[in-house]
Amino acid sequence: MINPPKVYVLILTYNGKQLLYDSITSYLANDYSNFRVIVIDNGSTDGSDEYVREAFPDAVLLRSETNLFYSGGFNLGLKYAFVENDADYVLITNNDVKADSGIIKALVESALEDPKRGFVMGKVYYFDNPDILQTVGKKQDDVMWNGGHIGQGEKDNGQYDVAEERAWCDDIYWLVSRQVFEQTGGYDTEFSFQAEDFDWEARAKLKGFVIYYTPKAKLWHKESVTLGKTSPRKAYYDARNPIIVHLRYRNSSQFKVFFWKRTTALIRSICHQMLHLRFCHVWANVRGLGSAVIWGISNKKLTFKHIF
Repeated sequence: MINPPKVYVLILTYNGKQLLYDSITSYLANDYSNFRVIVIDNGSTDGSDEYVREAFPDAVLLRSETNLFYSGGFNLGLKYAFVENDADYVLITNNDVKADSGIIKALVESALEDPKRGFVMGKVYYFDNPDILQTVGKKQDDVMWNGGHIGQGEKDNGQYDVAEERAWCDDIYWLVSRQVFEQTGGYDTEFSFQAEDFDWEARAKLKGFVIYYTPKAKLWHKESVTLGKTSPRKAYYDARNPIIVHLRYRNSSQFKVFFWKRTTALIRSICHQMLHLRFCHVWANVRGLGSAVIWGISNKKLTFKHIF
């Protein structure tokens, strides 16, 4: 590739020192010629910053003394890459991953084919089951809008080896163009965790950008290590944040159908958690739903016709 675009790989970590070796090492081993690895230490207290400085002199360490949470932490890196260092692309990635050596090159080659490809992603496998797919993007859903994962739990037999546009995707990793950042401003810190990618994608789509999938990019994911796959904190944000995204971007008729389907599923989940005596999860779900309703009312997005 002649004059390859400048890519900054952003790895966000919060007390995840034990995860950093696989992620940093695998990205530093990439065969792309014009990139930097940036580790964003989001106020860790486990010595992550010292570990990165000592073990990975080829990586750049950005440290926030306080936890800016997921969106705020990555926004710190986005500003560093795009504003302070004139990067062409940023590869946003989790710390609980191991990347293929050709991942950066594959993502960039796909992005260069069309400037409207604002987000480019690829295959995500389970770290503990390296030939089983976690996701290759997400479906469009008439009611939920952001549908389920494509390919989840399937063995990769080449059934998703066609590059194509996706309706949605998870930001376990994605290449983000400078144009998307300049026109949307990055993550919205209203979404500290969960649905932050959903919101950013919705805003970018309004600007005419698309999400694109290339099967040539591959990564292995350890899945929900920081928040915890079934933690009460995750349950709170799962209940809250998708509702706010729908309130922001969908009309009242669309929201009404979504809200009642979502609320019905939430009630089922609460009943299930009560049967298993997981009262912390029950309270988290209730608080999440209540917080979303309060947000909608206070921001004048939720009206009577949104519900009835």
